[in-house]
Amino acid sequence: MPPKKRRPKETAPVAIKGVIDGAGEVVQQKIATTIEENYMPYAMSVILSRAIPEIDGFKPSHRKLLYTMYKMGLLTGGRTKSANIVGQTMRLNPHGDSAIYDTMVRLSRGYEALLHPYIDSKGNFGKFYSRDMAWAASRYTEAKLDPICSELFKDIDRDTVDFVDNYDNTMKEPTLLPATYPSVLVNANTGIAVGMASNICSFNLKEICDTTIALMKNADHDISSTLPAPDFSGGGQIIYDKKVFDEIYKTGRGSFKMRSKYSYDKSANCLDITGIPQSTTSEAIIEKVIQLVKAGKLKEIADIRDETGLDGLKITIDLKRGTDPDKLMLKLYKMTPLEDSFSCNFNVLIGGVPRVLGIKELLDEWIAFRVECVRRRTYFDLNKKKDKLHLLKGLQAILLDIDKAIKIVRETPEESQVVPNLMAGFGIDEVQAEYVAEIKLRHLNREYILKRTEEIENLEKEIAELESVLASKAKIKKIIEKELAEVGKKFGQPRKSILIYADEIQVAEEEEETPDFNVNIFYTQEGYFKKILPQSLRMSSEQKLKEGDSVAYSNECSNNDELLFFTDKAQVYKTKVNEFKETKASAFGDYVPAKLNMDESEKSLYVVDTKDYKGYMIFAFENGKIAKVPLSAYETKTNRKKLTGAYSDKSPVADIIYIKEDCDIMLTSSQGRVLLFNTGAIAEKASRSTIGVNVLTLKKGHRLISAKLYNEGDLAKPSRYRTKTLPAVGSTLSAEDKAEQLSLL
Repeated sequence: MPPKKRRPKETAPVAIKGVIDGAGEVVQQKIATTIEENYMPYAMSVILSRAIPEIDGFKPSHRKLLYTMYKMGLLTGGRTKSANIVGQTMRLNPHGDSAIYDTMVRLSRGYEALLHPYIDSKGNFGKFYSRDMAWAASRYTEAKLDPICSELFKDIDRDTVDFVDNYDNTMKEPTLLPATYPSVLVNANTGIAVGMASNICSFNLKEICDTTIALMKNADHDISSTLPAPDFSGGGQIIYDKKVFDEIYKTGRGSFKMRSKYSYDKSANCLDITGIPQSTTSEAIIEKVIQLVKAGKLKEIADIRDETGLDGLKITIDLKRGTDPDKLMLKLYKMTPLEDSFSCNFNVLIGGVPRVLGIKELLDEWIAFRVECVRRRTYFDLNKKKDKLHLLKGLQAILLDIDKAIKIVRETPEESQVVPNLMAGFGIDEVQAEYVAEIKLRHLNREYILKRTEEIENLEKEIAELESVLASKAKIKKIIEKELAEVGKKFGQPRKSILIYADEIQVAEEEEETPDFNVNIFYTQEGYFKKILPQSLRMSSEQKLKEGDSVAYSNECSNNDELLFFTDKAQVYKTKVNEFKETKASAFGDYVPAKLNMDESEKSLYVVDTKDYKGYMIFAFENGKIAKVPLSAYETKTNRKKLTGAYSDKSPVADIIYIKEDCDIMLTSSQGRVLLFNTGAIAEKASRSTIGVNVLTLKKGHRLISAKLYNEGDLAKPSRYRTKTLPAVGSTLSAEDKAEQLSLL
């Protein structure tokens, strides 16, 4: 049997100074209980007191800040330092100055996040569309309440809303603001709580006021007829799909697409982005575009930069020559945040309970809230007028005998007996008697008392009107409708976000990704084209050609390069290397006229492969004229396969040469004369059909028969064939050069 364990000797607990009883003990507890007791209060606090807006459109942090500014007299006075406002707000908001100032920035006019800013700011408050533009410290900026805040605090001192103690019970603050318009839908509001979130888009103030009025008159009003879509401070374009917005209006959830607004500057060949989606920033857009350019997916862009200044947001995109701006924007919409989605989640606290509501339900809740505000205001006014009427009734009583009232006061030996004696003498109550007793001696005349008692009739009419308002919900709604119309007229502004219909917008065409790799191309005199992989060429480099045919052009290039085939009918056919199948040296290749569906009896004379359309085309005509046309003249905005008027047809073309930069060219005439000249001496012409300039002077009956690139050593004495001026007749070949030319043949 195992030995019995010895019980530890029990000792009396020793009290140690500074040690908490039970500290350090590990207590097992169910996780559900821990979460319920510790985490749930925090979660509820975040939901109810921090992240989710209430029916007045504000979170507690917003409301505390604005109310503090209101109490500071900043609704009508001048601006004060933001640091002063932040300090005063701490009396209501027990958070650090940084959090309060951040809230203030986001409500300001300078930040530009709200359609109708609540704070009139001065100084650098950053911009909502910039991630990196930091706002200045609170000691450098100034602020006051914007005029629209007068509609938020209207009648707040007439018992329209409840007040509660602040966190240390030293002052009162409102639980809601009695806004005279549905501010909850006029300015965007976003919040992330625990287990839920809220994302309310902004709507045009005038449209919201008109919709609310229409809804109060007709409960079945079609919301979309007066409230077509949201409106954002940054402008931009909203892609309008009625089904999408009907669903959002009905459920309070859903998403819609937004596009940036742009304009094309033809003189500078650039795009100016002046409005972007609310959910992105200029830096995010620029970084994405740069990333795509580096990846080779946006070859049309030469440069992008942020030119945001005092006039507002501006992102400038420089385009390469020949780029179609509208087509490029379609690609940018598809590949960058220039088009983005806005997700709606109309989650609002209604009576302390978070609820996701559609537009109609949300406006109904606001109407109910506003009806209660007007009812409480009316009841407050009614009581004030009743109290005043009661006092005037007492004043009217002494009108019967003012001398009697003076006699009662004069003959009363003790001050404390004045009020009771007046009560007994005129049959009035204590409040009335107190009021009469406080009348100044100078007012104890019939004129003063008659003027005051004349108010009784007006007061009785006003009281009757107020009582009728309280008894009729329809009259209260009429008052609200009138206030809404006044707000819409006074503060309404034109829509900033443009609506474009979903079925009318263009979408970027899907472009198949073609693999890019190096290939060797061969083009023969007879018009055959081969595309051969380098490894295949290493295995067998001997080209199989038809009898009498020879290779006219060969080069190593990219599979995605473009090819231009110039023909004898002054036309050019455009295609890409990847349009041709890979073949081997032992094959004849593709016959270009058949492959490109050239006209009957049309022959291909010359081929150019290019990536960027840089360089020049040199056309040598039999009449001695030379045309220099930039290759970019053949670059098209669309994928055109055939261009007519590739070069002038006024004279037969003798030779076609592609050069990357100016160089020496050797011309030979039918009379045996040679002219060596540099293409830099010829001005380029943007028109493809230019007839060129005279370079080689020909005698009657003779013509220019060839034009070749000159390589060092092709002529023994090249200076013999050069001339200082053009046109020139050239020189006959020297004996040495004749021998050299014969050896080349």
